[in-house]
Amino acid sequence: MKLALIATTALLLAGTSVAQTNTSLTVYSGRAKTFVDPVVQQFEKQTGIKVNVRYGTDAQLVAAIREEGARSPADVYWGNSVGALGELAEDGKFVKLGTALTRNVSDDYLPDTRTWLPTTVRFRTLAYNTAKIKPADLPDSVLDLPKMTSLKGRIGWTVSYPSFQDFLAAMISKYGEATTKTWIEGMKALQPKDYKTSNVGMLEAMRAGEIDVALTNHYYIQRVNRLSYPIETYFFKNGDIGNLGNATGAAILKTSKNQRAAVRLLQALVAKDAQTFFLSVNFEYPVIGNILQPTTMLPYADIIKRSPRIDPTVLPKNIEKAQKLLRDAGLL
Repeated sequence: MKLALIATTALLLAGTSVAQTNTSLTVYSGRAKTFVDPVVQQFEKQTGIKVNVRYGTDAQLVAAIREEGARSPADVYWGNSVGALGELAEDGKFVKLGTALTRNVSDDYLPDTRTWLPTTVRFRTLAYNTAKIKPADLPDSVLDLPKMTSLKGRIGWTVSYPSFQDFLAAMISKYGEATTKTWIEGMKALQPKDYKTSNVGMLEAMRAGEIDVALTNHYYIQRVNRLSYPIETYFFKNGDIGNLGNATGAAILKTSKNQRAAVRLLQALVAKDAQTFFLSVNFEYPVIGNILQPTTMLPYADIIKRSPRIDPTVLPKNIEKAQKLLRDAGLL
């Protein structure tokens, strides 16, 4: 894909002057190396700051930071979900970010506390097999998906995936635990296939004919569209919880001894080169304006209208409730 090649080249070659420094940073990243390493390489070339990255799941890294306390070597936490970022923010682990960092970033997913910086935005959606399903036959709301008895045994989901659990946490925030429990039980009755955390595996299963629809993030569908899979995106009605927007983000730990360098890294994450890279490689929406998007993606101004307005700071309070509902249903 030309856009991906251009963006990757820009990331790796941008900036010919390097400020030599002995400063180093430690980043705990819930994001995969594919999305992190090229940005880190560019940052190191431009600044001379060495970046050490520890990779893991959000849950693993949140637990590590809590256990390490004031001894944590982490300077920056780069999270894959609002829920994980919010958990650490609730713990008081992050510094408040200044306007120099936040002023150019869309405030749709910027927390009022300004303790973490959104770096990309993803949206929940329904993938469907175009050879098996007509969009006109799909419900207006994800809440009505359990009524689709014709899909029994033909639905895919990833109950261990952080974005799915954030989606349930948002459902609890908007509709309460009772409604969310009823939805989970209704879905379970349809005998959905659980692909754990593998959205890619789930869409491969759809291609193979194992399932007909799947609850996933929009960018997974964009990826397989490049491979001409018979899979398309279905959005529920505007404002439906099934279209939930969810951010990735980065924050600076209060215990960091290199906060000035950490600020420079966060600035790089929301600069044009990095934002273009995230879009071209993973089809995630940028958090700054004036970034050219592929024509296969809805413009940000349109998709943001489809997402419900959920305060991202409330999600962490409901993550454990969502996980408990899944455990009680025997799904975790």
